[in-house]
Amino acid sequence: MNSFTGELIGTMLLIILGNGVVGGVVLKDSKANNSGWIVITLGWGLAVAMAAYAVGKVSGAHLNPAVTLGFAAIGKLAWADVPTYLAGQLIGAFIGAVIVYLHYLPHWARTDDKDAKLGVFCTAPAVRHTVGNFVSEVVGTFVLVFGILAISANDLAQGFSPFLVGLLIVSIGLSLGGTTGYAINPARDLAPRLAHFLLPIPAKRDSDWGYAWIPVLAPCVGGVMGALTYQWLF
Repeated sequence: MNSFTGELIGTMLLIILGNGVVGGVVLKDSKANNSGWIVITLGWGLAVAMAAYAVGKVSGAHLNPAVTLGFAAIGKLAWADVPTYLAGQLIGAFIGAVIVYLHYLPHWARTDDKDAKLGVFCTAPAVRHTVGNFVSEVVGTFVLVFGILAISANDLAQGFSPFLVGLLIVSIGLSLGGTTGYAINPARDLAPRLAHFLLPIPAKRDSDWGYAWIPVLAPCVGGVMGALTYQWLF
């Protein structure tokens, strides 16, 4: 298995489990329906940890273009390898989103809330404010990449780091995620949004392409800033 395959499989698992928990919470007649934000944040944290455990030894389990760009900016990944990582992440996220769609197949028609259906695939702001939403995604991703580098700098028992990164995701979701839904990952938002656009989801709304640039560009900015800041401080 090479880095492309590792990132594809890891990001696919991330989306299956991460978007999957959102589907369980927001889609009608799911047994997890209305179980709330704590369930979503915990589910996403575990999703990151499980995906990282699955492919960490293969590709380093970036699973996120913002992480890849941040690592490249400080010399932890060759720039020549960046396109391979990004391609694996985007393709894996799209496949994962299609699998989530199939997993919840009978629930789409039962769910009247079009925003909830879109929310299974991608993020949307609680309050639509371009500057505020952009800043929120920058801050969240800054904390993510800075935190990953900080965790990796510690002398930890082998195999413990992915669990701590999962806890970092839970912390970001609980503390910072209420504004925009904490995409903090361009692949996690863009590829499933494209899946929402293409899939035959009953009575779906538009895919909110007017907002889509924010969870793509802002995490890239935040990720590079987080990596450069960590390198500068330590």
